[in-house]
Amino acid sequence: MSAATGTPLSEQSILSTLDDAGDTAGATAVRLMMAAADAFSDKGFHATTTRDIASRAGLSPAGVYVHFTSKEDLLFELSRRGHQRARDLLVAAAEKSDSPTEALRSIIGGFSKWHAEHHQLGRIVQYEFRHLTPEHREAVLNLRREIDKVVRGVLTEGVERGEFEVDDVHATALALLSMAVDVARWYSPEIRRTPDDIARTNGDLAVRLVARR
Repeated sequence: MSAATGTPLSEQSILSTLDDAGDTAGATAVRLMMAAADAFSDKGFHATTTRDIASRAGLSPAGVYVHFTSKEDLLFELSRRGHQRARDLLVAAAEKSDSPTEALRSIIGGFSKWHAEHHQLGRIVQYEFRHLTPEHREAVLNLRREIDKVVRGVLTEGVERGEFEVDDVHATALALLSMAVDVARWYSPEIRRTPDDIARTNGDLAVRLVARR
């Protein structure tokens, strides 16, 4: 159960992230990742035990270690796969857009929608990040840098083509990504605004923020 909403973590959203990450994890490993995501969302990383995860997955505690070395390893896999999926979505949005303006609207809107649809996973990735080992943290940070690079590239091209007016590309990219990521913190399926509504609003806000005046 999600501590924030009182509802089970969406299996569909977790599966879409795990299945599209480019890896071919076995069914049991995926079940364990889903169980870990549910437990972390409900209890937090620190309070979750390997036994909690195994129980939710219908396995014995020893069964966890067949696929993962620790609960931290499970957190890392969730974080890595989530970031990979988000990065791939941003890259695809940028590549299929005909202009920097269209690309930025699509990227920030799509990234915001992803964090609404995957809000429980987003909270885990953002708030439990500190529990990763230095090596795993660096791997995830590299993926975040790749995401940042996509946005900076679109902003730079927009400035060069006269569509955007941006004094500090790096700081602006950070602000735009932060707006999208923060959706995971406050979003709830119980609010009236849908993920599509949020995508449109944030996409338009992003363009207005950098549009040439």
